[in-house]
Amino acid sequence: MTTRFSCTGCGKCCTDHHVPLTLPEARRWALGGGQVIVLVEAFLRDGEGPSSLRLPADQQEHARRRSLPVLCGQAPAFVSITFAAFNQGRCRNLMADNRCAIYEERPLVCRIYPMEINPHIPLRPEAKECPTEAWDTGLPLIHGGRLVDTELASLIEASRQADRDQIAAKGLICSALGIRTAALKGDGFTTYLPRMDAFLFAMDQVERKGSVLNEEAARDWSLHIPDPELAQRLAQTGAMLEALLSNDCVFISLRRAAA
Repeated sequence: MTTRFSCTGCGKCCTDHHVPLTLPEARRWALGGGQVIVLVEAFLRDGEGPSSLRLPADQQEHARRRSLPVLCGQAPAFVSITFAAFNQGRCRNLMADNRCAIYEERPLVCRIYPMEINPHIPLRPEAKECPTEAWDTGLPLIHGGRLVDTELASLIEASRQADRDQIAAKGLICSALGIRTAALKGDGFTTYLPRMDAFLFAMDQVERKGSVLNEEAARDWSLHIPDPELAQRLAQTGAMLEALLSNDCVFISLRRAAA
């Protein structure tokens, strides 16, 4: 089976989507007047937690390599942190004719689209917002279950490697910004919209001091669990739970979105 793709320029992928950014991309986005959103999720070590939200064994290695080992109360956990371009409505760089104003400098994830970054998520055309005709023509993307474009494969690996290499720095930046609460992976995300001057200052501090993980950045994390029954079950693991979120944090439910 062959999956083809040819962009129609509809602009849907550039509308109402928060685009994950590498650290240099996040800096450029903030310096250019854009807002960066911070999305945080976590999973407990050793398969603890409800089985319905537990990571399958084949996915744990990928998730751990791009996550920060922390202490959530008495429970060891892994926190995943994503810095993304905050896009409500059209991307600030999407021009009236749906062309990208920063096309030559667009983020890595934009270059990779429509492919998925997570190796455990297959490309499913029906899950994308692209019109049907986008999948009718163009060069082959996938043939016989394998990605055809070697350059695209290199970009995907570069994105995954950036996630792994930059997680310690992201943890230190979050520590400097007072970001300490995560959602449970599979349940949702806690999301933050930090002031960009504070965000850039934290990035500068981490860059100057180095991104070696320290004890302060890896302790005193908590989980926000809106479901009382799930919270009760997780409390038995010794995890620190956060009942109420601060005004600068919003919980996005994945389970509600999937319902």
